[in-house]
Amino acid sequence: MASTGLVRTRDSVIAGVCGGLARRFGLSPFLVRVLFVASCVLPGPQFVIYLALWIMMPKEA
Repeated sequence: MASTGLVRTRDSVIAGVCGGLARRFGLSPFLVRVLFVASCVLPGPQFVIYLALWIMMPKEA
């Protein structure tokens, strides 16, 4: 059975954060990555949140 916890995935582009979020919420990893990149044109703490998740989320076993 797949884990429903929030973990970074092994098949990652940078750190597995977007893949982990996609798996947790049942979305496509590609969609989550596109949404993250698109959100970067808006002002806000996107990179800080990504870095915090990178540090706090455990790697997939």
